Amino acid sequence: MPDWRQALHLEPPRGWLNDPNGLCCFGGLYHVFFQYCPADARGAGPKLWGHYQSPDLLHWTFTGAPLAPDTPWDKGGVYSGCAVAEGGVMRLYYTGNVKHPGAHDYIHTGREANTLLVETADGVHVSPKKLLMTNADYPADCSLHVRDPKVWREDGLWKMVLGARSLADAGRVLLYHSEDGLAWRLARVLEPAPAFGYMWECPDCFALGGRTWLSLSPQGLPHGETENQNVYQSGYFALDGGIETGTPGPFAEWDKGFDFYAPQTFETADGRRMLIGWMGMPDADYRNPTADLGWQHCLTLPREVTPGPHGLCQRPARELDALADGTPVTVDGSLGGIPLPCRLKATAQGAFALTLAGGLELSRATPEAPVCLRFTDEALGGGRTVRRAPVDAGPLALTMVVDRSSLEIYLNGGAAVLSTRFYPGDGPVPLAVAGLTATVQPLRPMTFTGL
Repeated sequence: MPDWRQALHLEPPRGWLNDPNGLCCFGGLYHVFFQYCPADARGAGPKLWGHYQSPDLLHWTFTGAPLAPDTPWDKGGVYSGCAVAEGGVMRLYYTGNVKHPGAHDYIHTGREANTLLVETADGVHVSPKKLLMTNADYPADCSLHVRDPKVWREDGLWKMVLGARSLADAGRVLLYHSEDGLAWRLARVLEPAPAFGYMWECPDCFALGGRTWLSLSPQGLPHGETENQNVYQSGYFALDGGIETGTPGPFAEWDKGFDFYAPQTFETADGRRMLIGWMGMPDADYRNPTADLGWQHCLTLPREVTPGPHGLCQRPARELDALADGTPVTVDGSLGGIPLPCRLKATAQGAFALTLAGGLELSRATPEAPVCLRFTDEALGGGRTVRRAPVDAGPLALTMVVDRSSLEIYLNGGAAVLSTRFYPGDGPVPLAVAGLTATVQPLRPMTFTGL
């Protein structure tokens, strides 16, 4: 059986993983909570929060599942949320999902979306749950789909954004204010006209480079050859004027690959803006064969987010550099097998083609064309086909992090990114390049304990 367990990416010990939640630095540790269904690798059981922690983004400990659906307010699932450090504890805000039995559409009837709070000093032991808001506290023209609180402090206030779907099937963000992080009042409904998708999930508001940015995962966008190619998207707007009064600028996607959704950002102790996403896609028509082995999905590498000439850029967290192992290998033509995990770097002046594992092709037909990620081997891609990423014309800089069953491809300093799962067979993973010379740097695996 091929070794598809990742060496660099956070995975569930068993069962199903999806959205990252509660990302923060607290008590000298990085904390990564995530949507977790240990009972079923296809996500059919109760949704909990799992928890990893690390002192350095390289050595990770799984501590278990501190949040479970055990109250009337969240009995249908502990859904997505965030973490905020306050007074020696982490405040965990999240959506408690409740679905009532009966003939309901669960959009207009039959659902509760409750905003809850717990506190924890260690990510393991949590306080009793507090109910902060119910659907009665959201605008009357919202459907029952309101979820995914992201909370921060700014200008002497606690602020919260929630993703929502209106009764007219328009995506929106609800902005709330609070003096204490407990009692909340509505401050704004941000909904562009015309509507931009029917539902906005996983909102995240942050300042970077002197501007305010609103990240979200909209559902219901029209698909194009190079835009919105997945079932659902994840991206961001610049909000010049801020979250209080700003109007969204053009929408930019975080990642053009097959497997990326529900990202969340946080600030590191040294002031970097870091992003982690779910390396998966809800309702996709492709598959992950690890589900037959008892687990499914992973999170992306932590990515540093920085301002770029046309928006925001991403790069793997610099901590990954410490995993370099041995001497890089130069590939000009083909190589019978590359080590996994590894990091590949190259620069192309014009057209190029890179083939990995005999059936995954990364190419560019001309210096003006989009970069194309294509699977020619159905089993290697689990049914994935093709994705395209527009980039500036001219020379192209490429960085690719290859794990045992995933790729993260960063183009031109992370101005465009393509992420995908792939499932090579046993034995060496061949690499062939044309139109470029690549260097392959072996990487040591991260350390995972507590599994």
